[in-house]
Amino acid sequence: MKISNRPLYLVTDALNYSESDFLKHVESACQGGVDLVQLREKKLTSLQYFQRAYAVKQITDKFQIPLLIDDRLDIAQAVGAAGVHLGQKDLPVAVAREILGPRAIIGATAKTLTQAQLAVEQGADYLGTGAIFPTQTHVETVRTSVKTLKQIKQSVGVPVYAIGGLNAGNVAAVKPAGVDGVAVVSAIMRVADPQRAARELRDQVLTIIG
Repeated sequence: MKISNRPLYLVTDALNYSESDFLKHVESACQGGVDLVQLREKKLTSLQYFQRAYAVKQITDKFQIPLLIDDRLDIAQAVGAAGVHLGQKDLPVAVAREILGPRAIIGATAKTLTQAQLAVEQGADYLGTGAIFPTQTHVETVRTSVKTLKQIKQSVGVPVYAIGGLNAGNVAAVKPAGVDGVAVVSAIMRVADPQRAARELRDQVLTIIG
């Protein structure tokens, strides 16, 4: 299994940070115990996305953390990232697998049991399922119940991450689902001390996974 024992998954949001502050925030989160980093950028040019991905990879490499690129296979290949994460409107998992090969980590967003099973059939290595709670990010979200999350977890043989509005105060809500980890954005990206936030959240996640 390409992803195992990596319970805390950070999805980045640049917010209004300067480039240097954004990179410091990511590094601080890595110091705090983040296990996976997904770089998600919706507004950058290809050159800007490449430059930021390259800089982030220098950080994740230092901490031996896999870097995943949201959506853009070309950026992932250009910087030598561990893989990609694909949403329902992105390339099909099967196509990405054909392009990136068997060693790449490919994750998929799955909000329903049908989506989850299809993604795994096509070769997804893990699933991100949610939103469990309302989120502060500016991406389209559809609420997913903990019941559905549990059904997905029980029906697939790959790691499942809960995502969507999760933080140290409410993460216990997903315990009944038996997920492998939790993916967060705001709980780390919108705080003043990401190292402390990551450390405390990881401790919480370890008490409720599996």
